[in-house]
Amino acid sequence: MLTIRLARNGAKKRPFYHIVVSENDRIPTGQALEVLGFVNPIATAGESVRIDAEKAKAWIAKGAQPSKTVLDLFKKHQVV
Repeated sequence: MLTIRLARNGAKKRPFYHIVVSENDRIPTGQALEVLGFVNPIATAGESVRIDAEKAKAWIAKGAQPSKTVLDLFKKHQVV
Protein backbone atom coordinates (compact mmCIF):
# COMPACT_ATOMS: atom_id res chain seq x y z
CA MET A 1 0.00 0.00 0.00
CA LEU A 2 1.27 3.46 -0.88
CA THR A 3 1.33 6.24 1.70
CA ILE A 4 1.86 9.99 1.36
CA ARG A 5 3.68 11.12 4.49
CA LEU A 6 6.31 13.43 5.92
CA ALA A 7 9.97 12.41 5.91
CA ARG A 8 12.13 14.34 8.37
CA ASN A 9 15.35 15.95 7.22
CA GLY A 10 17.41 18.78 8.60
CA ALA A 11 19.76 19.21 11.51
CA LYS A 12 19.19 18.71 15.19
CA LYS A 13 16.52 21.12 16.47
CA ARG A 14 16.10 22.48 12.89
CA PRO A 15 13.41 20.25 11.35
CA PHE A 16 12.65 20.19 7.64
CA TYR A 17 10.14 17.76 6.16
CA HIS A 18 9.68 16.41 2.64
CA ILE A 19 6.22 15.27 1.57
CA VAL A 20 6.92 11.89 -0.02
CA VAL A 21 5.13 8.92 -1.54
CA SER A 22 6.49 5.61 -0.26
CA GLU A 23 5.50 2.07 0.56
CA ASN A 24 3.67 1.70 3.86
CA ASP A 25 6.18 -0.80 5.28
CA ARG A 26 9.31 1.29 4.55
CA ILE A 27 10.96 3.31 7.27
CA PRO A 28 10.04 7.03 7.13
CA THR A 29 13.57 8.11 6.22
CA GLY A 30 13.94 5.38 3.60
CA GLN A 31 13.79 5.63 -0.16
CA ALA A 32 10.72 7.42 -1.52
CA LEU A 33 8.99 6.86 -4.85
CA GLU A 34 8.48 10.59 -5.39
CA VAL A 35 8.85 13.87 -3.51
CA LEU A 36 5.70 16.02 -3.67
CA GLY A 37 6.90 19.06 -1.77
CA PHE A 38 8.29 20.26 1.53
CA VAL A 39 7.33 21.77 4.88
CA ASN A 40 9.66 24.09 6.79
CA PRO A 41 7.96 24.69 10.17
CA ILE A 42 10.54 27.20 11.42
CA ALA A 43 10.78 29.37 8.30
CA THR A 44 10.86 33.07 9.09
CA ALA A 45 11.21 34.43 5.55
CA GLY A 46 10.10 32.92 2.27
CA GLU A 47 7.71 30.06 1.81
CA SER A 48 7.23 27.48 4.53
CA VAL A 49 5.14 24.98 2.54
CA ARG A 50 5.34 23.94 -1.11
CA ILE A 51 3.09 21.22 -2.51
CA ASP A 52 2.91 20.04 -6.12
CA ALA A 53 -0.88 19.70 -6.35
CA GLU A 54 -0.85 17.98 -9.75
CA LYS A 55 1.42 15.18 -8.55
CA ALA A 56 -0.47 14.84 -5.26
CA LYS A 57 -3.82 14.46 -7.01
CA ALA A 58 -2.31 11.93 -9.42
CA TRP A 59 -0.96 9.77 -6.59
CA ILE A 60 -4.25 9.94 -4.68
CA ALA A 61 -6.03 8.83 -7.86
CA LYS A 62 -3.63 5.87 -8.06
CA GLY A 63 -4.65 4.82 -4.53
CA ALA A 64 -2.03 6.42 -2.27
CA GLN A 65 -3.40 7.22 1.20
CA PRO A 66 -2.21 10.47 2.84
CA SER A 67 -1.35 10.41 6.53
CA LYS A 68 -3.45 12.51 8.92
CA THR A 69 -0.89 15.32 9.04
CA VAL A 70 -0.47 15.41 5.27
CA LEU A 71 -4.23 15.32 4.77
CA ASP A 72 -4.55 18.37 7.05
CA LEU A 73 -1.85 20.16 5.00
CA PHE A 74 -3.63 19.27 1.75
CA LYS A 75 -6.94 20.61 3.10
CA LYS A 76 -5.32 23.80 4.37
CA HIS A 77 -3.71 24.47 0.96
CA GLN A 78 -6.77 23.28 -1.05
CA VAL A 79 -5.09 20.33 -2.74
CA VAL A 80 -7.92 17.86 -2.09
